[in-house]
Parts: sequence; C-alpha cells; structure tokens
Amino acid sequence: MSKQGGLGDNLYIAGYDLSGDIQSLGNVGGGPAALEVTGIDKSAPERIGGLRDGRLQATSFFNPGTAPDRAHARMKLLPTSDVIAAYFRGTALGGASANIVSKQIGYDGNRGDSGEFTFAVEAQANGFGVEWGRSMTAGKRTDTTGTNGPSVDFGVGSPPLFNGATLFGLQAYLHVFALTGTSVTVKLQESSDNGGADTWADVAGGSFTAATGIGSQRIETARNQTVERYLRVVTTGTFTSATFAVSVARNDVAVTF
Repeated sequence: MSKQGGLGDNLYIAGYDLSGDIQSLGNVGGGPAALEVTGIDKSAPERIGGLRDGRLQATSFFNPGTAPDRAHARMKLLPTSDVIAAYFRGTALGGASANIVSKQIGYDGNRGDSGEFTFAVEAQANGFGVEWGRSMTAGKRTDTTGTNGPSVDFGVGSPPLFNGATLFGLQAYLHVFALTGTSVTVKLQESSDNGGADTWADVAGGSFTAATGIGSQRIETARNQTVERYLRVVTTGTFTSATFAVSVARNDVAVTF
C-alpha cells in the first residue's frame, strides 16, 4: 500500500457525523504509560508499561445551525457520560480507523486575528485507551434490508504461525446515524478463506445490541478467542433504511483492559 495523506477523512461522535464542521485533528494517540523502575545499578532507565490511555483532540468551526449533526449542537452539551468517537482515515473499505470511549474535556472558543472563530475540544479515554482498527464499512453504509456486507482481509494474523487467524479476540465499534423502522442488529461474521470452503459464520460475541435509533456501541469478544482472517458486517432486523459505520480492532497479541 502506498503512502497516504489525510484527505477525505471522517469524524464520528456518538452516532453523529461531524466531519464537515471539523477543521483539524491535533492528537489521535495513546498507549501504556511508561513507568520508570530504574535500579541504582543501571546506567540507563528501565521502564515497564502502566495504564493504557488515549486521546483525540479536534478543532471545530463555529456552525450554530440547529441540525443535530452539527459540531456546535453536539459539543456544547459537554456531557458527563461516556462518548464514543471514531476517526476514519478516509472512507475506503478496510481503511485505518481510531476509536475511543472517552469523556469530552472542554469546548473552548478562540477568535483569531483573522476573524476566524473555532473551538478546541478533547476526548480523553475512559476504560480502554485508544484502539486503532480497520473500517468495516466504506465510511457510512446504508442498508435498506438485511444485508451481507463486503469482506475485509485482516492479513496474516498472530505469530508464530501467521496462518491468517489471530488468537486474542477483537473489539468492535458501531455508530448508527439514522434508522427508519423498528430496529437493526449489526453483527460480524468470519471466514478463513473469504467464504470459499470455509463458509461464513457468526463471530462469537461479535453482535451489537439491536439499535432502535441514533447511537454508538463498543463490544469485545473473549480475550483468548481465535478470529479468522476475513470479516464482514451483516445486518438483520425490521427496517427500511439504516445508516451506520463499523470499525474492528483484531488483536494480533494479547490485550487486557
């Protein structure tokens, strides 16, 4: 795959696509804290991994429109409950995506010398840290009936076998942007050969709670669960239109929270 820029990206927060009101993202990162445990007999620092953390910083334009999918309408609320955010690096199927269960910290306005009026906001991880995965939908996907979506090849899998499977489960994120109907259930299916001799089967623990409206969810499978090379998103339910996005982080190595 060739090098990429950051054109055509999306930012989803709690089931709302705020991409059009976002000027830039300042920090999409995280990982374990480095705890220094250097003994007096050492000539260089020793460090071990501490708590996992993550953050996503954004600068938004001031758009006072009353539509619920405007950044000002969402961020000015300063919710105290968890907010799920997803950054999609482009909207191609299988592209990179960063996901975070977070607390919204601040919504600070700044009027620059040029007359520009922007807001700075930060999502700080709560419970899981930032999770980089791959987009299982090409940006936002709209189904008008129960649908078997296209597959994504997650690659060679865990060492030392590199046989396409990983041995440490997965985490998945769902944003539902719009729903016409009663409910939609979004789930993951897996296959070792893209549905050839190994037919598609539901991923154990890979089904989201049936959605009845706008919202977001995070799920995770067992930590020692084998996950096959190819994954796809399947919808069922009673609906005539469901618009949503899904991201999956498949674990090549053991992950604990």
